[in-house]
Amino acid sequence: MKGFKDFPGPEEIKAYRTNMVLKVNAHIHTPYSFSAFEDLEEPFRMAVREKVDILGINDFTSVKGYDDFFRLGSKYHVFPLFNIEFIGLLKEEQRKGIRVNDPNNPGRTYFSGKGLRYPFVPPEGREKLLDDLVAGGNEQVRQMVKKVNMHFKKNVSDIRLSFDKIKKDLARGLVRERHVAKAIRLAVVSAYPDPEKQVEVFTRLFDGTAPSSRPDEPARLENEIRSRLLKKGGPAFIPEDPKAFLPVEKVRDYILSAGGIPCYPVLLDDPEGKITAFEYPKEKLSATLKKMGVYAAEFIPGRNNCKVLEEYATYLYNEGFLVMFGTEHNTPEMIPLTVSCRHNVPLPESLMRISYGSACVVAAHQYLTAKGMEGYCLPDGSCRSEDRDELIALGDGVIGYFLQLK
Repeated sequence: MKGFKDFPGPEEIKAYRTNMVLKVNAHIHTPYSFSAFEDLEEPFRMAVREKVDILGINDFTSVKGYDDFFRLGSKYHVFPLFNIEFIGLLKEEQRKGIRVNDPNNPGRTYFSGKGLRYPFVPPEGREKLLDDLVAGGNEQVRQMVKKVNMHFKKNVSDIRLSFDKIKKDLARGLVRERHVAKAIRLAVVSAYPDPEKQVEVFTRLFDGTAPSSRPDEPARLENEIRSRLLKKGGPAFIPEDPKAFLPVEKVRDYILSAGGIPCYPVLLDDPEGKITAFEYPKEKLSATLKKMGVYAAEFIPGRNNCKVLEEYATYLYNEGFLVMFGTEHNTPEMIPLTVSCRHNVPLPESLMRISYGSACVVAAHQYLTAKGMEGYCLPDGSCRSEDRDELIALGDGVIGYFLQLK
């Protein structure tokens, strides 16, 4: 079976409805961008253990994992959602100094596409856009590696990194600064097997400040390497080229042309309870997104207070938005696939229902567009919010049919 186009027709497939509320994780990154997962199969093994029935691939500017994601979904009986993520720019907000969903950079906007057409067909005339974005990001990291080597030369003369080796050994096309942080840790460990010597080397690299992470805490140590050496103020920091960020309206247009659903990732509250000016209050956020032609939102609940999350997510869903939840898994730490709020507070039942209902709509959208029919979002950007209940029923059948395939 090559994809959803081979599934039975809409009336027949409804007979496979589960009439249940299944567990969903609609946003994970894979090794095709950066991920806690060693390979693409690992999240599926975890999903089976945790009884997560629906997974959404959500890599940065890459769809190269889609075919394996469908194959592994079939193998493990986990329904696949085909998503993508971009970093875009809202220029007016940048000019006014308004933070959107990046807590540190005004105007910079993470933006997702949900339920892209599968098999993926790039929009006509923009066949190279994703490759060009990857190439631009890689060039920034290549320059970063040069600065890392200059820092090594001053502090640890016998270690050098190679961008090409990092790309070959640690990445799958797109190289990110997290790959560089991992490469730095591995290079130090390889050159100096003694943990005490590793601490001494990292102290030199950190300008005389001892690392707060131990050598046997690789995820924490990589985060510290990234923070101290590669981020702004660090000796190997390379600013991103503003030209690498597409205007959000162009990102939205690309997603629609690729058969997907434009989706805004809501940052929401930080540990101090602060919410960005773009996202507060929820009524303003809803109105702004509708004005932008965006009718889907997603959250990464692990970084949010459960009460605040429930307030925002319920409001947006009642306003007609699709509302999805995920874990990202785009840091070195391995956390459960099961979505939970800050401090591991479980998602309330009401949000589990919203989560599955929205996933059903995306599943229906993928199914319908694969068959050449109208999905949730149309190419002109209008979305069928008034048909949401009908699409939930259809999507539940699509998911049920996929999960029972042999």
